[in-house]
Amino acid sequence: MSNENRDRILAEALPLIAESGFSDATIAAAAERARIGKREAMDAFPKGAESLVEAFSHWADDRMVARMAVDPATRMTERVTHAVRARIEAMVPHREAARRAAAFLALPQHAARGARLMAKSVDAMWRAAGDKASDFSYYTKRALLGGVYGATFLYWLSDSSDGNEASWAFLDARIGDVMQIGKFQNTAREALAKFPDPFGIFASLRGGER
Repeated sequence: MSNENRDRILAEALPLIAESGFSDATIAAAAERARIGKREAMDAFPKGAESLVEAFSHWADDRMVARMAVDPATRMTERVTHAVRARIEAMVPHREAARRAAAFLALPQHAARGARLMAKSVDAMWRAAGDKASDFSYYTKRALLGGVYGATFLYWLSDSSDGNEASWAFLDARIGDVMQIGKFQNTAREALAKFPDPFGIFASLRGGER
């Protein structure tokens, strides 16, 4: 896949998604705007709409990482909170695209892809926050943060408060649970048992797979 072509097409697609959704038609229109041929567009998005959703998710992850500046003196709770906020704030100009992506991934046929993308996103948040856990807490933290991020993201989609302050208050009220690993290990084990991971998603992430 050509990352350059993918990025150029995605940039043109984001304003179109609010009207035409994640679709082959959106990719075609965006490629035409970017002056990229049909063959190159197909190579950049081999699975069509699914590849476009995936590219958008990776784009948000990358923007989150770029916004992070880890200060070793800052508490991990603050760093993780910042990571969640940074990823959501990156999508603020494209809220409708984010809403449509969530709806797309909520469909049964896309559940496995949605689980993979969520796993990669929460892993990227912890890594950007400077977490180096490699024991059971690695999985615990990611399972718990996935729940917190998902709830905050859904809250944000309908948040009309100034500067999304209601969303950040919602996040602050829940982020502490993620940091109390010992207290929530039993809950985390239950969450992990239910978390879609049929292909060893978290195990592959520990090896640095993108």
